Amino acid sequence: MYRYDPKSLIADEFINHEEIVETLAYADAHKDDLKLVDEILNKAEERKGLSHRDASVLLACEDPERVQRMYALAKQIKKDFYGNRIVIFAPLYLSNYCVNGCVYCPYHMKNKHIPRKKLTQEEVEREVIALQDMGHKRLAIEAGEDPKMNPIEYILECINTIYSIKHKNGAIRRVNVNIAATTVENYRKLKEAGIGTYILFQETYHKESYLQLHPTGPKHDYNYHTEAMDRAMQGGIDDVGLGVLFGLEMYRYEFAGLLMHAEHLEAVHGVGPHTISMPRIKHADDIDPSAFDNSISDEIFAKLCALVRIAVPYTGMIISTRESQAVREMVIPLGVSQISGASRTSVGGYAEDERPHDTEQFDVSDQRSLDEVVRWLMELGYIPSFCTACYREGRTGDRFMSLCKAGQIQNCCHPNALLTLKEFLMDYASEETKAIGEKLIEAELYNIPKDKVREVCKDHLDKIAQGLRDFRF
Repeated sequence: MYRYDPKSLIADEFINHEEIVETLAYADAHKDDLKLVDEILNKAEERKGLSHRDASVLLACEDPERVQRMYALAKQIKKDFYGNRIVIFAPLYLSNYCVNGCVYCPYHMKNKHIPRKKLTQEEVEREVIALQDMGHKRLAIEAGEDPKMNPIEYILECINTIYSIKHKNGAIRRVNVNIAATTVENYRKLKEAGIGTYILFQETYHKESYLQLHPTGPKHDYNYHTEAMDRAMQGGIDDVGLGVLFGLEMYRYEFAGLLMHAEHLEAVHGVGPHTISMPRIKHADDIDPSAFDNSISDEIFAKLCALVRIAVPYTGMIISTRESQAVREMVIPLGVSQISGASRTSVGGYAEDERPHDTEQFDVSDQRSLDEVVRWLMELGYIPSFCTACYREGRTGDRFMSLCKAGQIQNCCHPNALLTLKEFLMDYASEETKAIGEKLIEAELYNIPKDKVREVCKDHLDKIAQGLRDFRF
């Protein structure tokens, strides 16, 4: 029998099944104890996060007044830590060759009617130029797990190609990597290649379900997969991103497991997850989400987003184009700090005039252009940010987290967001978007607290208007 130990490096101990079962029983027993719920919310107001057990009580609590208090607190914490900035990125699918048998993903090996494709370096260049021509500055690269078709050398070559392409005023300044669990040595190579965040979704923390959902292939090894973030940290990658695929297992179980993983990273490495992604299972080729009986409603999804923000206040929270415009509009105020824009989830999709569907990993609900997404965010009162400054200035890992936890990251993030938005407006925006953006920048300049920073920011903005690029704090 494994015992629960957040400092252990064994998956069955830091994501301990018995501990989660006991946590859910505790939450059920105390969800109507409003005195305890209020105490937990009072603790959450200190902005230092919550344990998986306390947060699970809040998730189980259905008292309308307390739920509204949770939402209000999530909004305030989001504002305190991240202001009104929303970072924008795009996924780039390199290859859909895969040797795994994951039953929820159309890339699974037994799917014979999806065309298999792997980008050449020339095709990677075409994709990157198409993304640069939209205005993107940060990418998350994706690839199926196939040691022969997608070895680490291929991934490293693609990263090098992406960073090397300078087209007009375009440049990809940060490449995050979402590839299968690998070795410490390979993580070290990714770090040396200059990646930003290493992202790996757990899909489900319920081990028995995990083994059923991943019946064949290297991903079947639950422990190797779940312990990947520790190997990444050992390899020198200090920004890692977690996530579960909500709808595969009972959401309360997943929520507790996700928070336990964050607690484990803090306990062992002194730095929690740089990001937590919130994907829900969606329709795709050969995949019917209704086959999974644990899917969640929009209301529960919103509550999960709010409670992740309360429980892990410093983390970046990501919502992809899996979600519709309406759902994104609902959850962004509750804690989301990063969204994808104009995503294509097919291999080689950006270089095509029409959105291809034959190699998509999942259906894209939000199919608007990047210009439309930027304009929409500004109309809602947000600053679309293409900033990559922290990563390039070495403010990663514990350095980023210490600034974030102290509420100091906004002193550089706010002006950096305005500078990168100005670049977008000058180089890529429609006239309508540009007009809205210029007004927003003018107004937001006065929200920079330090006079000196504000003056330097104004000077940088003027220089961007004159054609210079890439200023940062």
